[in-house]
Amino acid sequence: MKKKFLMLTAMIMTLLMMSAGAFAADGEIDWDMGVVTATGYGVTNPKFRSPAAARLAARDAAKAAAQAGLLETVKGVEVEATITVSEYTTQDQTIITKVAGLVKGARVIDEGWVDNETYFVKMEIPIFGSKSVASNVLQRPMKVDPIPEPVPSVQPSMPTTTTTTTTTTTTTTTPGTPVYTKPTTSAIGGYTGVIIDCRGLGLKPVMSPVIKNDQGQPIYGYKNLDYDKVIELGMAGYAPDLNSAGAARAGRNPLIIRAVGLENHNSNPIISTADANRLLIENKATRFLDNLNVVFLR
Repeated sequence: MKKKFLMLTAMIMTLLMMSAGAFAADGEIDWDMGVVTATGYGVTNPKFRSPAAARLAARDAAKAAAQAGLLETVKGVEVEATITVSEYTTQDQTIITKVAGLVKGARVIDEGWVDNETYFVKMEIPIFGSKSVASNVLQRPMKVDPIPEPVPSVQPSMPTTTTTTTTTTTTTTTPGTPVYTKPTTSAIGGYTGVIIDCRGLGLKPVMSPVIKNDQGQPIYGYKNLDYDKVIELGMAGYAPDLNSAGAARAGRNPLIIRAVGLENHNSNPIISTADANRLLIENKATRFLDNLNVVFLR
């Protein structure tokens, strides 16, 4: 099976690279923006009698090279901690055909002449969305598992306050000081999402992350969610800090929780059981997990 997959991949790559004088730069997976990009280059062939035909051939070669670069880069997208798209295709060889079709329809986001002889084309495909890597890789689960209940033996933590400042152009959310009030097992309410702060821990973005408490219990994962929403939005956004555009996914009043560690090759955040209980209690009030209003800071 694996041999057939490799042969199919090689054939697709050969077809994409048929244009002479084509080469591609390394592709890039941008989890903050949710896209895969690659740039291809095509060189004019002096054998063409018409300069216009030579220029057109250079563009075609650059586009083919960009598509080949995209295909190679997409194969390296990690669906789970140690499982890439390439490894998923060994289980279902139709995936590589679907991904190749996706790459063929990739969007050109920039192009032009590098110099008098070399043309470049930069292309991208989304990781999530109706026509995306996720829509061609992630399979619909047989059933949706309910989000678990809080651990009854552990008192839920009290969240820290947040301050949100909105101007005409930006919205800034900053963590406040701890609220020293009597712990409660009731929802405080009003939270629009959750931000898990994993900065400094070496978080590795993946397509299907899992949040666990420090007792090893999964509290948020792919099988707890609506499949169509996961395909459209992704399970979580990734952002460098609280003030970035990506953090806005958690809304204007996010619950902010500091991760205590990472698991499974640094792809799955671990939070304290007390914080996990607070998260689950608050989610019952406003259902922000169901709406995938989840952000990981990395």
